[in-house]
Amino acid sequence: SIVAGASLALFAEGLEHPAVVRSMPNTPAQIGEGMTVWAASNAVSEQQRGWAKTILGAAGSELMVDDESYLDMSTALNGTGPAYVFMMLEAMIDAGVHMGLPRYMAEELVQQTVLGSVRYAIATGSHAAQLRNAVTSPGGTTAAAMYELERGGLRTVLSDAIWAAYRRSVELGKPR
Repeated sequence: SIVAGASLALFAEGLEHPAVVRSMPNTPAQIGEGMTVWAASNAVSEQQRGWAKTILGAAGSELMVDDESYLDMSTALNGTGPAYVFMMLEAMIDAGVHMGLPRYMAEELVQQTVLGSVRYAIATGSHAAQLRNAVTSPGGTTAAAMYELERGGLRTVLSDAIWAAYRRSVELGKPR
């Protein structure tokens, strides 16, 4: 299953089969760069879990969780997450165009900056705040930008959006 909110029990009942796997991939899976979080019912054998891991891993990274409630949480992060990133890309690109850059140039600058930043974060294993602070010179351009993002409530708005997605996933899983 890749239906947001639908539980293992619901699928086991509907399919009249106790061995089911519930997963939440994301759109980058279409190019083998996805993140899929999944859970298996108790009736799924170790061999079947291995098959699920192989199949889901073919679309990128996979993470099996024992607590099915983590799937609703991960839906809000990895399932919906690409939309947050795309909106950020769009806003950054549009700002570059608004400043006067040609769109193709703004797109390349922003896309490579985001890709490189994510790869750098993974490679260093450092906390995001530490990486951000390393880029932020006192009184510099990054400090000015960070001030505006904080003043605009970016953290709160993003957190609220993620919580809204989580609540909706839980709601979708409730019987009607």
